[in-house]
Amino acid sequence: MDPRSQPKILYIEDTADARALVSRVLSRHYIVLEAAEPLGGIELALDTHPDLILLDMNLPQLNGSELAARLKTLLPNTPLVAFSADTSVEARQRALAAGCIGYLTKPIDIDVFVEQIGEFLGGKRESLPNAAIHQQQFASDLVARLEGKVRELTRTADRNAFLNEQNQRLIGALQRRQRLLEAAARVSHIITSILDLDELLRVTVDVICEEYTLYFAAIYLLSADQKQAALRAGRGELGNSLLAQGYSLDISDQSAVGRSIMQRAAQITRQVSDGSLASVELLDFADLPSLSELALPLIIKGTVLGALSFYSDQPEAFSEEDMPALQALADQVAVAIDNAHLLRDLECANQELLRVKTFEAIAAATGEAIHWVGNKAAPIPGSARRAREDILALAQIFCNLTAGGELSSHPLWPAWKRVIPTIPMEIPASTIELLSLESILEDLIIIEQSAQTILDVKEDLIGPARLKHIAEIDLPALLQQTIFEMALPPGVVQLRQAASLPHLRGDARQLSQLFNNLIKNAWEALYGFAEPKIVVTARLSDDPHYVQVDVTDNGPGIAPEMLQRIWVSFFTTKAARGGTGLGLPACMSIVNQHEGKLFVESTVGAGATFRVLLPAP
Repeated sequence: MDPRSQPKILYIEDTADARALVSRVLSRHYIVLEAAEPLGGIELALDTHPDLILLDMNLPQLNGSELAARLKTLLPNTPLVAFSADTSVEARQRALAAGCIGYLTKPIDIDVFVEQIGEFLGGKRESLPNAAIHQQQFASDLVARLEGKVRELTRTADRNAFLNEQNQRLIGALQRRQRLLEAAARVSHIITSILDLDELLRVTVDVICEEYTLYFAAIYLLSADQKQAALRAGRGELGNSLLAQGYSLDISDQSAVGRSIMQRAAQITRQVSDGSLASVELLDFADLPSLSELALPLIIKGTVLGALSFYSDQPEAFSEEDMPALQALADQVAVAIDNAHLLRDLECANQELLRVKTFEAIAAATGEAIHWVGNKAAPIPGSARRAREDILALAQIFCNLTAGGELSSHPLWPAWKRVIPTIPMEIPASTIELLSLESILEDLIIIEQSAQTILDVKEDLIGPARLKHIAEIDLPALLQQTIFEMALPPGVVQLRQAASLPHLRGDARQLSQLFNNLIKNAWEALYGFAEPKIVVTARLSDDPHYVQVDVTDNGPGIAPEMLQRIWVSFFTTKAARGGTGLGLPACMSIVNQHEGKLFVESTVGAGATFRVLLPAP
């Protein structure tokens, strides 16, 4: 038999095993077509026009009755046979009312199944009593089911619309975040190459305003006492005006900047009224209908440096979603500020190192020169004393000679002539008697004293190093003894010392001379002051490797141009009062020998502080 002449049976069933069984049973007699779901079955039926459609009544998407109704409309002449495991009368009635010509139940009976299909192809039709009533009920059920489908589809459409709106918002937020991150990257690229702090802050606020289209931006840095945030950079003329006023904010919850620093978190003010801004005396925004403010803390390695403040003339310009990108920008600004601080500290350290090395070189050269001069001057005092004694002896001889009358006839005259050959014989004794030895003796005394001063200078500069004796030192006791031995007026020197200071290793004589020189220098600076005051403070340094001693006076202070020169040997502003200019160079030499540090801090009109750092054990 030609297969092409065999009837075509379309079986719509969502279970693969059921389709396989029916196909094996019917394929010897028919061409069996298969569809796994209703919509695919409809398309296959329209494409192939089968001779009979066998459909399962429990299908996804469309149930069997709905599928039968649809197929009956599309292919009115194609017989439909329902196939279901539901053996109830109601199921059979619904299938026949939907347009099926028969109703077969599962599981199939292999012995009669082929014959049953053949009967339906041959024209068999099952009857449905009261068909009109059942068809009306089916139509009503179908409409109700369609209504439910419509409601479900409507809810799905609404849900999809909501999700689409959320997706659009999410996409918009992601795009905004991307723009913020790109802007932050551009700002970071620009500012990270700037190492001068003032220029860095100025460029940062300008670039931020341009990249983020902001009305105003400002950078605040914490004061030394951590109680105020001082404005260090602001946008445009407004920023310059505030900087000129020395504008600053208290660290409190009264401002977004203060809150961001206190809480270490971003602070958003979605709409700031003119009045609230006026209350913090920041700006006059009378021309702006509304203003948004964002303050971000500047944090590096857990330390808050200050805050970065943004202002926009758009209401609610900033949102929580913006925070990661903007905080990343603030973190980059904090890193750049910290780098500028580190560079400044490095430059200061280099300058201090250069200063110390310069003074060490000057002290070494001066010491070598003084050592050489001292060696040359060492014989002068003795020689001057001997010359003075010889002159006095000669004067006595001369007196003895003149007492005898004519000089040339005196038996000692030849010896006198050998000692002083320049005195002519014709000078009368009366004239020689007029010669005064006073000026000669004064000159010899001056020579002796000057030479002794040179030797004393030598001893001050190189004596401590030569006599160095290292031992354990009780610093508070040494300071108390030094101050006591100086015998300054009562109440002038106040000693303040921390409890439990560690003992130091050093030369007690040298360190006593060090503090003696510093206190003496302070006392001389207070010459003529009605209420002189010197405070000596001993404590552990902020650097745990050192013990710190400060000698502070309430004198006139040191002019900035003098701060470097005071360490140079022989430089003094107190020459009229006997100053030699060797006290502070000697202090520097002693501190260097103890591997310590010596600094001076001074403000004209507010006194000076000499700070000594000595290694702690």
